[in-house]
Amino acid sequence: MANKSMAKHKTSIFKNPKIPFSLFLILADSVLVALIITYIPYTKIDWDAYMSQVSGFLGGERDYSKLEGDTGPLVYPAGFLYVYSAIQFLTGAQVYPAQVLFGFLYIANLGIILLVYLKTEVVPWWALSLLCLSKRVHSIFVLRLFNDCIAMILFNASLLSLLYQKWHVGLVIFSGAVSVKMNVLLYAPPLLLLMFKAMNIFGVTSALAGAAIVQILLGLPFIISNPISYMSRAFNLGRVFIHFWSVNFKFVPEQIFISKMFALFLLVAHLVLLAVFANYKWSKYEGGILSFIRTRMVQMKLKYAVSSSSSLKEVNGQSLTFKILRNEHIVTTMFVGNFIGIVCARSLHYQFYSWYFYTLPYLLWKTPFPTLLRIILFVGVEFCWNVYPSNSYSSFLLLCIHLLILWGLWSAPLEYPYVDDKLSAAKKRK
Repeated sequence: MANKSMAKHKTSIFKNPKIPFSLFLILADSVLVALIITYIPYTKIDWDAYMSQVSGFLGGERDYSKLEGDTGPLVYPAGFLYVYSAIQFLTGAQVYPAQVLFGFLYIANLGIILLVYLKTEVVPWWALSLLCLSKRVHSIFVLRLFNDCIAMILFNASLLSLLYQKWHVGLVIFSGAVSVKMNVLLYAPPLLLLMFKAMNIFGVTSALAGAAIVQILLGLPFIISNPISYMSRAFNLGRVFIHFWSVNFKFVPEQIFISKMFALFLLVAHLVLLAVFANYKWSKYEGGILSFIRTRMVQMKLKYAVSSSSSLKEVNGQSLTFKILRNEHIVTTMFVGNFIGIVCARSLHYQFYSWYFYTLPYLLWKTPFPTLLRIILFVGVEFCWNVYPSNSYSSFLLLCIHLLILWGLWSAPLEYPYVDDKLSAAKKRK
């Protein structure tokens, strides 16, 4: 009986070409990463600064204003220091061992993101190979050792937790990702919406509390020492980036680029796009975002009434029980929400490509575009990110491609967000 079950399991694995092909991609990319580390020179950018900042922390300094490196002051939350302290311990602050470590982290991240793709039915098996074809992302991981890599590994792990309906675990890991680099907060608005869809108010509150506790515990030594210094350095939302390094808005004149009006315009565009997608795409089946909020508020007020009255089953035509969200809805909402932030980002530096590269195949296959156009857009994005230094033409082309992808996502067919009742019940029993 056991042999029959095992044989059936093996048959089901190889009937789905995505599984063996994913294993092949992991193996092939492992070889490629090893070759890159062996034969392509390391690029010195931030590693020495990271090690200087970590050394100050390990030396007993807890005032964030005094933690600096050769590229400037420390501007990342406390989780960054703990992670890179561990990396310094494991590598002795030497570049080559760190590259090997980041090679393993690259493969681990690839494995996690492939699992995310396998749990949806959006991208065809052969298109998974696109996840391994970025020259720039390989460089970001194993030739430059940026903290963006760590943040995105943690985020992808948190997303995978959400797909397994482990919302509290996912929020803790998500908070850990934010503590390494704040760009992960671009995922926060769609994540909050999904939480309210998937959990009651107590679940949402407890999950957010867990995330907050992570931030407090990690930052506590620095908060005790100098809270203003820590908050202003680690969570500085008003930083002005250097125009020269901008990959997405190099075509904008520098005086406009650094102006507060330009930053305000992008912020308003970001918020408007989030609101429009939330209302007309992510909450369409709930009657729009305002209707969804009203329903949740009524459910909160009637919480005790529902428990004492078995006849009260619906409010505004919607069930008072919480349904399980479909994996595709979770991934689409998260990836699109982040992509909106990317489109409206004031400046994208080269390492920021890792913030959304792994979402591109998914996003492109969510558009109604023909396959050839999807591939052309993917190649176009990769091309723009490999123009160094960026110029007006490459940055304008990148913006146009981003806007075209965003339009494709807007025009994509609506998806039903919930698992059907029978499957939902089966998952709950598990």
